[in-house]
Amino acid sequence: MVPKGFTALPLPIAQLSLAAVLKCGQSFRWVAYPLVASEEIKAEQPTEAPTHEYRFALKDRVICLRQDSNSLFYRAVFPKDVADACKDPKVAKKKEEETLDWLNDYFQLDVDLISLYTEWAERDVVFRENVKDRFAGIRMLRQDPWENVISFICSSNNHIGRITKMVQSLCTSFSPPICTEPSPEDGEDPSSPQVYHAFPSPKQLAADDVASKLRELGFGYRAEYVQRTAEMLCEEHEDPQAYLLGLRKLSTEDARAELLKLCGVGPKVADCVLLMSMDKKMVVPVDTHVHQIALKYYGLRGTPSGKGGKVPMTPKIYEAVGSKLVETWGDYAGWAHSVLFTADLRSFASYGLPTPTGTPVKQSLPPTPVPPTPSESDSDYFGTSPTKKRKTRASGSPSKLKRVKTE
Repeated sequence: MVPKGFTALPLPIAQLSLAAVLKCGQSFRWVAYPLVASEEIKAEQPTEAPTHEYRFALKDRVICLRQDSNSLFYRAVFPKDVADACKDPKVAKKKEEETLDWLNDYFQLDVDLISLYTEWAERDVVFRENVKDRFAGIRMLRQDPWENVISFICSSNNHIGRITKMVQSLCTSFSPPICTEPSPEDGEDPSSPQVYHAFPSPKQLAADDVASKLRELGFGYRAEYVQRTAEMLCEEHEDPQAYLLGLRKLSTEDARAELLKLCGVGPKVADCVLLMSMDKKMVVPVDTHVHQIALKYYGLRGTPSGKGGKVPMTPKIYEAVGSKLVETWGDYAGWAHSVLFTADLRSFASYGLPTPTGTPVKQSLPPTPVPPTPSESDSDYFGTSPTKKRKTRASGSPSKLKRVKTE
């Protein structure tokens, strides 16, 4: 059953799982609304009805997505002037094509994820035994490089919940509203319209007073990094966003060198941007968490040590970890790394496990971002994790990746 107002795109969840991809720390602006299925839908689709609607604001529209096991459902919401123009069938058709083109590009739907999972499972016993079936549908997004750069500058020494809050505050504080749209009619109160903002442009974040405003919003030292990066790009390039898009055409080494010129961009942030928005599929962003995965599961030499039981990240360790994982997974190593990283997140501890009724657990985003307390944050992929010791896992609770003897 296609939800009212949506268009169906045949796409099995093994090719794209919205609940996983939009929660694993790639993008921080998707908002999810829980859906309460009507009795009619429950009767016709007792286990297949979409459970959430996901929304994302572009410059000229809001993308709305739902999903069942076999289809992706999409529609776009436009500002009033564009919506009025869409009364012309030709305009409506063009806008529909634009939305579909964006979906294909953003989710990189030309890449056969099922084939990649099969390849990784053949190359890697850890992937085959722990990840392949349980964590299906996790693919790499192809994001706007400008948004990606600023988002990951905010990621320094941070966790997913707080990064989400910071990125969304950038939008609401520095970018005008695009449009309003009620929450899904079968979800929250439809009488309370939601306001959507696009990501601010470099010019909007380059103003002199931006850093002080960001400090007031809780960005800390990252406030200067954000403002200075925007200012640098505006001073040096007539069209900063076109310049960043142009880096996709450069070699990995040359694109990395350009990114490292930006304020607040170090090797790991640069590699996140290369992987997530610049088509460098083999790049593996490395931090202490990814280093621990390589030590535990992939035979990388070394013993965890140092403060908090972690080895300081040196250029030598960074290169060794990345090389080992590329050797293990091949040309799409960065994509495989994202799946393994997601599988090891505490928030995914029960993902894909059967419930008492035998139905796999369906993961979801909260309706509004709520940053976790420091002791609840997921790993240290985005920087230094809290030093507070984790509580011992309760007996019988879901485990993370199991140690498997490598071949």
